[in-house]
Amino acid sequence: MGWFNERHASQVQRINTLENEYRIRAYDGLKQQWQEVRVSAHGSSTGFTHLIEKTGDIAASSRPIKSAEKKELSVQAPISTAEFEQVVAIDGLAIIVHPSNPLKKISLAQLKAIFSGEITHWEDIQAGVGAIHLYARDEHSGTWDSFNSMILNNRPLAAAQRFESNSALALAVSQDAGAIGFVGMGAIGENKTLALYEGQAQALPPNPLTVATEDYLLSRRLFMYSVSTKPAVKEFLHFVQSPAGQKIVAESGYISQQITAVTPRIDPLLPNPFKNLTQNAQRLTLNFRFIEGKVELDNKGNRDLQRLVAYLQQHPQMHLLLLGFADPKSSDENSKLLSKLRTRLVYSKLMRLGVHHAEVVGLGDEVLIAAAEELAGKIKNRRVEVWVRP
Repeated sequence: MGWFNERHASQVQRINTLENEYRIRAYDGLKQQWQEVRVSAHGSSTGFTHLIEKTGDIAASSRPIKSAEKKELSVQAPISTAEFEQVVAIDGLAIIVHPSNPLKKISLAQLKAIFSGEITHWEDIQAGVGAIHLYARDEHSGTWDSFNSMILNNRPLAAAQRFESNSALALAVSQDAGAIGFVGMGAIGENKTLALYEGQAQALPPNPLTVATEDYLLSRRLFMYSVSTKPAVKEFLHFVQSPAGQKIVAESGYISQQITAVTPRIDPLLPNPFKNLTQNAQRLTLNFRFIEGKVELDNKGNRDLQRLVAYLQQHPQMHLLLLGFADPKSSDENSKLLSKLRTRLVYSKLMRLGVHHAEVVGLGDEVLIAAAEELAGKIKNRRVEVWVRP
């Protein structure tokens, strides 16, 4: 609807058809004709099915495309390249409990044990008494796919109530003192969220900074995939990435990709070099991350370069600080070297875009945000943080 309004369309109307399906219809003043968009929201997998079968133009997904889907779509286009795969928002997979639950934080290991049925009572984790009631999304949901891959690692889910929508799940949790479930950040409602931790890393709650930077352990990217060559589709995707489109993202309860500066709480237990560097500094709401196995920015990172340049042009008094981090290597020297290489890569790309003043520091594995034994944790720890000082 926002796109139609941007085009100065009139008589914009939403027409509900079936459950989780609707049409948006408007009179397009530019083309002097009626335009219609059909929306079907039945989970990420159905979006890719429509792309493969050529019955849809855009697949909105709360998970990256799977290998099998990529293989089927590769005959139409190189689907994993920046032109066809676009990150349009960041979401946090919030772990929610009833507001009366005394628990404040939970480890990934505990979550796995709870949802696989190994832990069945709250007293087993010193969080009250009574049986734990599980609430989960259904099999067609990208939210379920994300939770399944990040927490259960495809282990069987214990007996749980299943829901087609985040909002229905959140409402059910709010009415059950023994409940625990997972939803996107836009659907938390009146429930309590739990901070998450892994290994010896600090527990982080889902909030606009931790989710936008993807430091939060269950942060996830929201994608739009398209292989369409229709001008209207390309125009719509451009609108989604624009400030006007990202404003709608934020109003919908997700984390937009518009950059803001935040003064974070610095844990006093963090290493002194990090605390000294970030003293009197603000952190920007983005991290640069890399293609697995390469010192090369991913699709989102390359788009974020443009956003960062625009931010710095709007705030010319700010001094840029780039802090690189790595997962543990065979030696501290190797970790610091790799973190500095990644940071210098980001700076070199910024220099080509006109940014010529920045402090560049590689801190190796000094500040881990996830356990480093598994690949997912290693990927989380490999990052370049962006800070600014007046």
